[in-house]
Amino acid sequence: MYQRIINEDPAQKMPPPTSNLSLSQYEIALIKRWIEQGAEWKPHWSFIKPQKSARPKIAQTDWPQNTIDYFVLSQLEALKKKPAKQADKEKLLRRLSFDLRGLPPDPATIDAFLADDSSHAFEKWVDNYLASAAYGERMATEWIDLARYAETNGIHHDLERNMWPWRDWVINAFNENLRYDQFVTWQLAGDLLPEPSYEQQLATAFNRNNRTTQECGSLDEEFRVSYVIDRTNTFGKAFMGLTLECAQCHDHKYDPISQKEYYQLSAFFNQVPEKGVTQSFKGKDRHNQQSAPYLELPAEEVERLRDYIDQQIETEYAQGSAQDTDEQYLDNWKAEMEAMLQPVMVMQDRDTLRPTYILERGLYDSPREEVSFGTPQTILPFNPDLPKNRLGLAKWLFDPENPLTARVLVNRYWQMIFGRGLVDTPDDFGNQGALPTHPALLDWLAADFIESGWDVKHLLKTMVMSATYQQASAADESQLAFDPENRWLGRGSQQRLSAEMLRDQALEMSGLLTSQIGGPSVKPFQPEGLWTQVSSGGRYQRKYMTAHGKDRYRRSLYTYWKRIQPPPAMVIFDAASRNQCTVKRQSTNTPLQALVLLNDPQFVEASRALAQRMMNEGGSHSRQRIEYAFRWATSRKPDVEELNILEGLFDDERTEFQTYPERANAFLQIGEFNNPTHLNELELAAYGVVANAIMNLSESLQKN
Repeated sequence: MYQRIINEDPAQKMPPPTSNLSLSQYEIALIKRWIEQGAEWKPHWSFIKPQKSARPKIAQTDWPQNTIDYFVLSQLEALKKKPAKQADKEKLLRRLSFDLRGLPPDPATIDAFLADDSSHAFEKWVDNYLASAAYGERMATEWIDLARYAETNGIHHDLERNMWPWRDWVINAFNENLRYDQFVTWQLAGDLLPEPSYEQQLATAFNRNNRTTQECGSLDEEFRVSYVIDRTNTFGKAFMGLTLECAQCHDHKYDPISQKEYYQLSAFFNQVPEKGVTQSFKGKDRHNQQSAPYLELPAEEVERLRDYIDQQIETEYAQGSAQDTDEQYLDNWKAEMEAMLQPVMVMQDRDTLRPTYILERGLYDSPREEVSFGTPQTILPFNPDLPKNRLGLAKWLFDPENPLTARVLVNRYWQMIFGRGLVDTPDDFGNQGALPTHPALLDWLAADFIESGWDVKHLLKTMVMSATYQQASAADESQLAFDPENRWLGRGSQQRLSAEMLRDQALEMSGLLTSQIGGPSVKPFQPEGLWTQVSSGGRYQRKYMTAHGKDRYRRSLYTYWKRIQPPPAMVIFDAASRNQCTVKRQSTNTPLQALVLLNDPQFVEASRALAQRMMNEGGSHSRQRIEYAFRWATSRKPDVEELNILEGLFDDERTEFQTYPERANAFLQIGEFNNPTHLNELELAAYGVVANAIMNLSESLQKN
């Protein structure tokens, strides 16, 4: 190999000159040194079972707060760098609140934290946030990206489906801290457990979240096979961190996964008695129109839903009769509400075994060799004593010898907390993926996670209690030049709030947020006519019927997700499409984002509501009121210069509205939030503009 690398003959040289690829002198020297040292060969690092190594030795022994810090500081000291100072308490609490709740801390909580000088003050709030109901909602927001959850089928007419009970199960599972091995096993194979409960069967809706079609003329077998492929690929990305899909048409070019092994793995998902072409509900006998298998909602849940539907219909008739001239509008709304009573699609296996074949070039109608159930041998052979079904696959996934499962999960939650995974390719732990920046730390966390009993709250608490997590995020030019992406964790990460957090923060600080946990998805504001432009059929899918009352202000987790036309404001802020499993969102910065925050009626309405809070709760003087809003948005008090600028903006806007009162009136009519009669409307509008400006500060959009 070495002789081919250094050969000058174009016919012998590797890489060949025609490839336009080359090795640097450093890389060639590294290969030579490796050969001289014995050319020891090991399997790829992620295919070796993680082991706990001892804490590395460090010089700055007063810095670490737990084991994480020893591994991080050891790397920094090797690079002759020091960690950053601890973040200010206000910023630290803000970071923690978003990471564990997805919401900002309120000023009263910040004051309580600042006043608490005990050594356990921070840990107390860690425990409080982990125990809050909002924790489950925050964690579920991550999981539904991975599970490609949506309210519609995604293909052709993109008709509605009833999957929100599964989403509520996910929220409750996180809040109850269900062991991760059980959390995943129920979703993969809850129906195959002995005497499965309703919740265990409901959990399997995870694998019915894939896109489906109901188009007449579509071939059942073609789409049925595509659903099997989707579930196989999702399994690989979500739980193994591998690009299994590369082996659908041929042996994987980079990782030790053959095409045969790919289809052996797909056999576990090839036993569902479902049709490739689903059908929508029609008439009274909805079961014959459902895409079996399905699970009926419990009677008590149906009764609760009927009460909710009656309340919504009463509200909608009052609103719709005054606002809409479409005579079918109210009937459609009622039909949409009643669609919530549909059963939920879940997993189930056939009574007889369906054969699985290797597909020539991945084509559904080109079967070759028949294969049986199996898993990639290089990762972990499938134990013949395990049941040959999805439950056996789940047991294989959580076998103590499986090298990937714990690593992949730990890395994904490290990414959630720190903004970047220890492996920066969370969907690819294979040969083409990134190497871990701190391999010993990743393995220690994975082993500790298993030892804890797959305890997610324990894992997250370990991360946020570290000194690494609690560093300030400010960076000077030299730090940015040395480590612009903060790969070596020498400071706190800088992250923009997610699409959901931005909207939820605006609702929370304005007092509009509805704190109800769970229930059917809702439809907050979006621009008129978007669904009409993309929908070609369906009773409920042609017109977007905006929610009124409390449903308008639910957390973004509950926003109705139509696959071919997702909520535009959330997509602009890089929300996942949910057409396939997503474990890492894009991160973009565009002018459209600023325009959403400045002009979207959801944010303008929240600004109006925050202005009312400023006048009612912020004090009697403009500076006090501005400080109140500023603390909500940034979790700190403004300095004198900032106060002067914002107070000047208030004075200018008040003068403007006094000159043009019709502009104040128009501003105060945006949204459905009612203006109080006891407040001066001109001042209220001026404070609303100030509140909108504060919401749009760069600092307000950041977790750190």
